[in-house]
Amino acid sequence: MHSTNNALKTAVLFGALSGLLLLLGGLFFGRSGLIIAFFLALAINAFSYFNSDKIALRSMQSRPVSEAEQPAMYSIVRELATAAHQPMPRLYVSPTASPNAFATGRSPRHAAVCCTEGILQILDRRELRAVLGHELSHVYNRDILISSVAATFATAVTFVANFALFFGGGDDRDRNPIAGLLMVFLAPVAASIIQLGISRSREFQADESGAILSNDPLALASALAKLQSGTNAAPLPQDPTLVTTSHLMIANPFGAKGMSKLFATHPPMPERIARLQRMAQENPGFLR
Repeated sequence: MHSTNNALKTAVLFGALSGLLLLLGGLFFGRSGLIIAFFLALAINAFSYFNSDKIALRSMQSRPVSEAEQPAMYSIVRELATAAHQPMPRLYVSPTASPNAFATGRSPRHAAVCCTEGILQILDRRELRAVLGHELSHVYNRDILISSVAATFATAVTFVANFALFFGGGDDRDRNPIAGLLMVFLAPVAASIIQLGISRSREFQADESGAILSNDPLALASALAKLQSGTNAAPLPQDPTLVTTSHLMIANPFGAKGMSKLFATHPPMPERIARLQRMAQENPGFLR
């Protein structure tokens, strides 16, 4: 049920982004300006899509690890990948005290999974297994592709708005200048909120898919509670490179308070934990 709801929510949010782009492009530039903006955004985000793994791993200063170095990670990921009939991803560790994990790569054959040293220190094996199931689910659900498409539309909206602000629109002199000016400033904000909504929806989906893959929603709920405490105690600095890759991480590495929750890349942790606990209660077949 949650899977269907999240898929529908993602489709609605994509529709909202598309509609916003059409409205803004048509308002200021007509069809030709809209097409140029879209293909420019497509080119920018295509580069990010094909290099997403390198960008994310570099931002966290991650290094590849061997099975001798991280036998638990290898054992768990191999088990879960085999159960999902998927290839073994590359494994990395980031020398970061803040507890977190992420997966990246445009497909299961180009996937990489990274854990920080902080998360390896605070989770037991069962919790780590559940977290790695969540991260593998992001890859299997093609979330990198979905995020890239969302980013394409959001970037195009921002480009059209900035171009209109600095160079003006078309020759339609009858349009409302105040409404047009409001659109220029509000459209990029709206696009960002919609894009973040897609990211939050996919996080719920990965929680559910990961819990099913690991057969252990309670372990994932326990891990998320530890991660919330750990990231609050040791948040990452809001470096621009880290900000652009933060949506890949299982927990918000910066924390979200007050109005900043509106621009958070992750849904509220208590809500995620409650959903997982509900999954366990509704299905006695899960691990206890």
